[in-house]
Amino acid sequence: MGIMSESHEDAQSVDIDLQLRWSDEDALGHVNNARVVTLMEEARLRFTQPRSDSGRFPFGTVVASMKVDYLRPLYYQPNMIVRLTVVRIGTKSFTLRHVGVQDGATVFDGTSVMVPLAEDGKSSRAINELERTWLESAFVAANS
Repeated sequence: MGIMSESHEDAQSVDIDLQLRWSDEDALGHVNNARVVTLMEEARLRFTQPRSDSGRFPFGTVVASMKVDYLRPLYYQPNMIVRLTVVRIGTKSFTLRHVGVQDGATVFDGTSVMVPLAEDGKSSRAINELERTWLESAFVAANS
C-alpha cells in the first residue's frame, strides 16, 4: 500500500509511494509506457479519492486530457514515487502534474486535466468551494 506524504523538496506537492508489479516490465526490461499511465492513474486516484468521507468529488472525476513525457527508463523495483501537484484550477476542471521519481531521478513528467462529475455520473460540474480550497493547498505555479 502506498503512503501519501508531503514532499521535502516542495511543501505543496504530495508524494505517493507506489509498488511496482513484475507484470509492469516489458520485453526491454523496463516498465511499459502504458503501465506508466496506469501508475499515474493510481496516484491520482489516491490523491483525489481518500478512503474517508471527505466530501470532495463525491461522484468522481474523469480525465479530459493527458500528456506524458518519458524522460528515462523506469525499472522494475519494489517501489517508486509519483509526486503530484496541482498546476491549474479552473471553474470546471483542474490540472495535476505527475512526476515519477525512481532512485532520486525523474523518469516521467505528465499532466492530467481532470473534470469533476455531477450527480448523474455523466455531466461535468463546477468545482465547489471545499474542493477549490483543498486543491489550492497543493497548487504550484505551472513553471515550477
